[in-house]
Amino acid sequence: MLNLRAVSTNSALIAALAQNAPPGCRVTVYDGLGRLPIFNPDDEGEQTPAEALALIDAVSDADDVIVSCPEYAHGVPGGLKNTLDWLVSRDAAVGKSAMLVHASPRSLFARAALAEIMRTMSFALYEDVALEIPLLGKKPPEVEKILAEPANRRAMRETVQVFADCIRRQT
Repeated sequence: MLNLRAVSTNSALIAALAQNAPPGCRVTVYDGLGRLPIFNPDDEGEQTPAEALALIDAVSDADDVIVSCPEYAHGVPGGLKNTLDWLVSRDAAVGKSAMLVHASPRSLFARAALAEIMRTMSFALYEDVALEIPLLGKKPPEVEKILAEPANRRAMRETVQVFADCIRRQT
């Protein structure tokens, strides 16, 4: 999973997914987005910064990728787009199963843009099951309470399980 802000609804959702992973599934949170330099094709190859190599390795080593993304000005935030740009010319994304989860019912433009970007990069975007837990505008204590609700914990476990089962059937 990819995440940037420590105090955000999307980060909280990702952390909750990691905490509520079903048996046999491990969810690891990638926390290096804020350390990535701005993508520049001149910095690829032997010039690739260590932070970018760590991202590429994390995505390459993962069985799949789960992304939760806010929407800024009807688009994908620059930090996430920068992260994906570091993967464009690598094999890390090609055929990698990916799923989007959402903390806001209003992020429709970012969802569509992110899905298009990831499909273009050759991620195998899983769209059969969607997880949306509305957290927009909630303060951290409210977010924690919502994410701890039994129905939401069950929804997180079931979504990750269905995604993992789908991946296992494909291999």
